[in-house]
Amino acid sequence: MATLYETLGVDEHATEEEIKRAYRKAAMRCHPDRNVGDEDIARAKFLEIKEAYAILSDPAQRHVYDRIYADEMRRWEERMRREEAEREALYAQRVSLAMRFASQGHNRDVVFGVLLGAQCDESTARQIADSAIALHESRQAKEEKIEREEERVVDKEEDREPASAGAGNPLGAMWFQFLNNLRF
Repeated sequence: MATLYETLGVDEHATEEEIKRAYRKAAMRCHPDRNVGDEDIARAKFLEIKEAYAILSDPAQRHVYDRIYADEMRRWEERMRREEAEREALYAQRVSLAMRFASQGHNRDVVFGVLLGAQCDESTARQIADSAIALHESRQAKEEKIEREEERVVDKEEDREPASAGAGNPLGAMWFQFLNNLRF
């Protein structure tokens, strides 16, 4: 829905002269006599322009319109912020639910079904389930890779210790074996 200023094609800070000039221009453009074939549409638009000019040309009515419009815009913006915050919180809850089931080892279809059961619409449930499973699998792959690397490092260190003791000092290798074989 356009504001009265947008209907006339002027800025909110337009002067009375600018409003008058914009009204004449818009009225001529949308006059029913100038729009043959589209008289009904032109008449409706012409009436909108006429009503906008009637309010904006009167300083008292313009002041009331500006005040009411500003109040309504603040209320609308606040409502939009609240609704957006609610949507984000609901989305976060759904992602958390999906991640919980994915981390328990459930497959994509189970996660998808859980989301549908939690009153999530189908397209959003599909998107969240796919993302949660993909994230869980990537985390698992990363953890497995780290574990394999740690095992390789431990194996290499175990292989190096006896060899280094024997290579530098053959007597040290024998002492090492002797101490390892002692049972306390």
